[in-house]
Amino acid sequence: MSDTDYVLNVHNKEEFPPAHTAEHLLNQTMFRMFGCERSLNAHIERKKCKMTFKLDHKPSRKEEKEIADRMNEVISEDLPVKFEYVKRDNLPKGISLERLPEDASDIIRLVCIGDYDICPCIGRHVRSTSQIGRFEMLGTNWDESSHSFRVRFKVIP
Repeated sequence: MSDTDYVLNVHNKEEFPPAHTAEHLLNQTMFRMFGCERSLNAHIERKKCKMTFKLDHKPSRKEEKEIADRMNEVISEDLPVKFEYVKRDNLPKGISLERLPEDASDIIRLVCIGDYDICPCIGRHVRSTSQIGRFEMLGTNWDESSHSFRVRFKVIP
């Protein structure tokens, strides 16, 4: 089914699909490595992206390298990116609507990336992870007072 088969919220962004799909993968990678929630904020563009996570410790250089390595491993698995439409009151276990606008539609589009990640999203995505290209970490910042870890990256399709 396509988005035109359902009434979804108006979407005011024009994402770069490879970077936006990588955003989903990085959220899940950080959750799996550090047990953290999805990013506090994200700025995703064609040339450079930034995502911030709340962590219990500053990642070591080895952990930073592992983030990039895991991202590129998942990308190379060529996982399919599919959409599932569900009623708000029939969401799979573990799917949170906290970040959706209050006026979100009754039908929610879930983005499923293989069996790696699933979350509500109405943005544009690639058809499979191999279309993302290569994930390149540009740098990180750690704020000790807020325990926030910012990851700057780009994808090279």
